[in-house]
Amino acid sequence: MKNQKIALTLVSLAATMMLAACGGGGGGNSGSSGSASPSTPASTPTPASTPVTGTQSTPQYAASSAQLAMFNQVNAYRQQCGFPAVQENTVLDQAAQGHAQYQGLNNAVSDTEASANAGFIGATYVDRAVHFGFPRNAIGGGVSAAFYTTSALSETQYGQTLVNEWISTVYHSQILLTPVTTMGVGEYETALNGFPVAWGSLSLLNTSMQQLTTSGPLTFPCQGTTGVPYKAVSESPTPPSTSGPWGTPVVVMGNATDTLVLTSGTMTDPSGNLIPLQLLDSANDPNKLTQAYAGVAYPATPLTANTMYTVSLTGTVNGTAFSRSFSFTTGNIVG
Repeated sequence: MKNQKIALTLVSLAATMMLAACGGGGGGNSGSSGSASPSTPASTPTPASTPVTGTQSTPQYAASSAQLAMFNQVNAYRQQCGFPAVQENTVLDQAAQGHAQYQGLNNAVSDTEASANAGFIGATYVDRAVHFGFPRNAIGGGVSAAFYTTSALSETQYGQTLVNEWISTVYHSQILLTPVTTMGVGEYETALNGFPVAWGSLSLLNTSMQQLTTSGPLTFPCQGTTGVPYKAVSESPTPPSTSGPWGTPVVVMGNATDTLVLTSGTMTDPSGNLIPLQLLDSANDPNKLTQAYAGVAYPATPLTANTMYTVSLTGTVNGTAFSRSFSFTTGNIVG
C-alpha cells in the first residue's frame, strides 16, 4: 500500500503559480488529501542575458540512484514526443536536493520553505536556486513530492514512481513539459513505521524559455507513445468535470509566446467507442493555472491498462487552426 503527496510551483519574473496536490498510484490501493494556493499564472517570459552555469552535457547522478531515474524518466517522456531534452544543472541540483531534505526534516510536502524550520534554504524555488548561485531572473517550474510504501522499492522505482505521478495529472504534467532545458533533481529518504519515505523535488528553471516547435503545438502522449499511466487518482485542485479518478491527459504545448485554445477532442477505444475529452486551456481553466501557451485534453473517467487509444484534437494557436490525430498505448501504471 502506498500513500503520497505532490506539489508544484510555476514561477516567473512577474507572477507565481502554485499547486499542492496529494494522490496515490503505482497500482496499489491509496488514500489522498490535499490543498492548493493558486495565484496569477506565470506571465510570458522575456529573454535574458544572465549566464547560467553548472549545466552538464551528460548526467552526473550516481548509477541506480533515484535522482538518475527521475532525470531519465522526464527525458524519456519529453524526447519521445519531440520536446527538447533537459540537461542536468548542478546549481539547480543543490537547490532541489536541499528542498527534498527540507521536506523530509519537517515531514511535510511543500513548495515553499519557512525560515524557522530545519533545513531552510529559501522561500521559493527561485530563492533556493539563487542561494546556490543561479540567476535571480529564473523562469520555469518546480514540483515536489513524497511517498511511502509498506514494501520497500528500489531507488530506481522511487524515482520513476514520482515522475509517473506527475505525468498522469492534469496540472503537474504541464510542468514536466515546460519549455526550459535545464533541470535539477533532489531526493531524500526518511522512515515511517520502519519503511522508507522518499521525498523528491525537481526544478526546471532557466533565464528564458526555448522554442519548442516551428510547425504547430506538440503533444504528450503522441503517435506511438507506450506505457503511460492509464489513470490518476487525485490532484488538488481537482481537475474540472471530474468526480473521481480520470484517464491519461493529453498535454498540448506551444511556444512561450503563443496563445493556444482547444476546440474539440475525443479518444476512440479499440471497439470504436468515442470517449469525449474535457478541454482545458488558459481561457476556461477555473483554477487559472494553465498557461496561455498550453492546454490539456483528458477523459473524465479512467482508461484501461495496456490498451491502444486514438486521439483527435482541434484548436487554434494565435488564431490559426491546428489538428492532431494519433494513437498511444497505456501501460499498467496508476498515477
